[in-house]
Amino acid sequence: MAAKRRKNNPLQPLLDIIPAPFRNKFALVAVLFFIWMAFIDKHNLLTQMSLQNSIEKMEGDRNFYTDKIKEAKSDRIDLIKNTERFARERYYMSKNNEDVFVIEK
Repeated sequence: MAAKRRKNNPLQPLLDIIPAPFRNKFALVAVLFFIWMAFIDKHNLLTQMSLQNSIEKMEGDRNFYTDKIKEAKSDRIDLIKNTERFARERYYMSKNNEDVFVIEK
C-alpha cells in the first residue's frame, strides 16, 4: 500500500531531492526551530551579539571612569593637604614679593 501512495504522490520527485534525514518530521521541526530562534525571534543572534558588544563597551567605560574617580580622589586629598602648592601650580598665584616664571614643555 505504501508503494501505491508513493506512485500517486505528485510531490514525490521533490521529496526524493530532500536528503533522508530532513524528511524526518522531528528533524524538520528541529531545523525550523533553530532558524526561528536564530533569525526571526525577538532575541535572535544579531540582537544578542549587539547586546554583548554594548556590555563590553560599558564595562570598558566603567573601568575608565573608575580610574578617573580614583585619580580625582587622590587629587582631592592632595588639594586638601597642599592648598598653597595647588594655587601656585594651577593659577600661578604668588606672594607679594615673588615673581612667577611659567616654563612650558
